[in-house]
Amino acid sequence: MQRIVERATALFAVWTVLGVGWAWIVPAHFTWITTTQVAGQSLISVLLGIIMLGMGLTLTVEDFARVLKMPRGVAAGVVLQFTVMPLAGVSLALMSGLETGLAVGLILVSCCPGGTASNVVAYLARANLALSVTMTMASTLVAIVMTPLLTGWLGGVFIAIDRWALFQQMVAIVLVPVVLGVAMRRLLPVITRKVAKVSPLVSVVVVVLIVGGIVGVSKSLIEAHFGVLLLAVFALHVVGFTLGYLLPRLLGFAAPECRTLSIEVGMQNSGLGASLASAPSFVSQFSNPMQAALAPVPSAISSVYHVVIGSFLAGIWARQARSENDVG
Repeated sequence: MQRIVERATALFAVWTVLGVGWAWIVPAHFTWITTTQVAGQSLISVLLGIIMLGMGLTLTVEDFARVLKMPRGVAAGVVLQFTVMPLAGVSLALMSGLETGLAVGLILVSCCPGGTASNVVAYLARANLALSVTMTMASTLVAIVMTPLLTGWLGGVFIAIDRWALFQQMVAIVLVPVVLGVAMRRLLPVITRKVAKVSPLVSVVVVVLIVGGIVGVSKSLIEAHFGVLLLAVFALHVVGFTLGYLLPRLLGFAAPECRTLSIEVGMQNSGLGASLASAPSFVSQFSNPMQAALAPVPSAISSVYHVVIGSFLAGIWARQARSENDVG
């Protein structure tokens, strides 16, 4: 059973593409996700909280201690995550002439941390998996403060953004579920260990549902901005993967660490971006409802691009790693 779960999780790129394709063809099968409320909260926020809870369930005290054991790699990754991607996001938003909603949405997803899917890609790429897991954890926790600050600063070029409201959203859908997951693993180790075995696959399913919902409800908007939108989001991830590899290489990191940092920088938590962009407190920042509806769209497109590019690179790097081992 565990092997089946692992194999299904490793195919997350396939599920994402299939889910988006399904949502594009039959939007009604997914649009309910964007309109459903649970205890006064949007279902998207609740689903993202489940992903973050799953992440917390997989973390141990040793995971936090690893930050101290590999400070150089983690520090480089966090700095690159919150400089390369946000600067690329605002630059592309300005150069491509995106409408306000799309521009702010692109900046928002560029200011998000790395996603948990990056750990799967790092494993497939034969990169440094321990560094990948530690980086995802570190960037997610740092993002609680950095994502609101950077989005407010860079997105302020287009509209005024309430950073405090964004910070409150980050605490509610990121920090609280992660802390709860860590606490549950500590207090209920037997149960949570079993749940943690399937949580990565659950995360994949939830991300597909979130992205499918946004694609389904935004189909007409995506069609209206198809070319420039796809190009801008694609360029964002190309810059992330490329500089995420080259800059650590210049800093003297070994190939496995460069691959890891490239994956961590190039892959964003698009589900988080979509959830934040759909939150009422964020939507209210826009004077035009049409622009507010555009804001989550870049995150939905991002979720497809980063898993496809990441999986493609993982295949190349895995072959390189095998060749290096054979030569060694």
